Amino acid sequence: MSKKAFGIDIGGSGIKGAPVDLSTGELTAERVRIDTPQPSTPDAVADKVAELIASFDIEDGMPVGVTFPAVIKAGVAQTAANVDKSWIGTDVDALLTERTGHDVFVVNDADAAGIAEMEFGAGQGAPGVVMVITLGTGVGSAMFVDGKLVPNTELGHLLLHGDSAERYMASSIREKEDLDWETWGARLQEYFSHVEFLFSPTRIIVGGGVSKKHQKFLPLLDLKTEIVPAELRNEAGIVGAAALAQLETKSLRKAAKKVAKTTEKKKAKDASKS
Repeated sequence: MSKKAFGIDIGGSGIKGAPVDLSTGELTAERVRIDTPQPSTPDAVADKVAELIASFDIEDGMPVGVTFPAVIKAGVAQTAANVDKSWIGTDVDALLTERTGHDVFVVNDADAAGIAEMEFGAGQGAPGVVMVITLGTGVGSAMFVDGKLVPNTELGHLLLHGDSAERYMASSIREKEDLDWETWGARLQEYFSHVEFLFSPTRIIVGGGVSKKHQKFLPLLDLKTEIVPAELRNEAGIVGAAALAQLETKSLRKAAKKVAKTTEKKKAKDASKS
C-alpha cells in the first residue's frame, strides 16, 4: 500500500493542503493555501477543496484526509466553528468525495493535530493517556489512550470560573487582554491542573502558534504530568489528516477483503450442497 496520502486543513480563513509522505510525516510538495470563501457554505468550500486538489498532480486512488472545525461523527458535522452554520448535519465525507472524485475522510481539526503528534511528533511511543492541547483562537484538544484516539473531546469547553475554559486562557485571550507571560501562565496552571486531576495523563503536548514561544510559559507550570511543546505546529493538520486517510483506507480495504472471503465461503458451501 502506498505510503502517501493528501492532507487538507480547512479553517475559518484559509484552506491549506499538500501531499504527505507517511513514512516520514513530511510534505512532498510545497503546500497550497486558498482563502476560505465567505460565506463558507458547504458548496462554496467543497468547490475550493476540489480546486486545491486539482492544483496538484496526484495519482488516482490516493486517499485524502480533511480536517474540519467541528465535532465529526461518521463523517457528519455535528457543530460548526468559524464556518457557516449550514454545515451542521452535512455529510462532509460524502460531499467532498463526490466533489473531488477521491475517497475523502474527515476528522475534527484538533484530533488531526493530535494524530500528527502521536505518529510523527512529541507523542511517539507515549503510553497511557496522552493529551494534545492546541492553544489558539480557542482551545482544541485530542486525547489518546495507548495510542488510540478518543474523538471529539472538546476539552476547551471544560468549565472554569463558570464559563468555557477557552474564554479565560486561550492564546487569543492573552493577546486581547495584553496579559504578560506570568499572568497568562497562572491561568494555564488552573486549566492544566484541572485537566490533570480529571484524566491523570502521562503526557500533555501543547500546540498552536504560541508553542513556538513555549520557553516563556511552559517552565512556569507546576504539574505532576510531563508537559512538552508540539513539534509539527503549522503542518500538523495536513499531516494528521493524511495519516488518518491512509489508516481509514487500509481499514476499509481489510473489511472489503473480509466480506469477499465470507461471500466466497458461502458460495462454496452452497455449491457443495447442490
